[in-house]
Amino acid sequence: MIKMTESNRFSESIEDYLEAIYVLGGKNVRSIAISRRLNVSRASVNRAVNTLIEKGLVTKKPYGEIYLTDIGMKASESVQKKHQILKRFLIEILGVEETTANKEACGIEHNISSETATKIDRLINEIKDKQSGSR
Repeated sequence: MIKMTESNRFSESIEDYLEAIYVLGGKNVRSIAISRRLNVSRASVNRAVNTLIEKGLVTKKPYGEIYLTDIGMKASESVQKKHQILKRFLIEILGVEETTANKEACGIEHNISSETATKIDRLINEIKDKQSGSR
């Protein structure tokens, strides 16, 4: 079983699958729902889910639903949190259009540490506080 730390971050593909499963509820998730969300084949989902099972990030009933494990939940929450911080930064601070911000946040989230994401979040809040204080 893997202990979730910053030093054992997962590949972008693994994180995309974790994030998809998380957004789809984290439990009772069907392969077809993941396939549709990520626009990949069911065979790709099957291979990825097997990798996630090997890493202890999900469990799956035979021919059934997929469930995030505790470690899988923590990892997916971390990716999702980074995504939301980056999306907020791109929209609220840089003025990027939401669709573009969402797409770009998805690419960036895999390449920054939790520490950097936290600092970006603080920066957003400081800028927003200054903006609201100067009105």
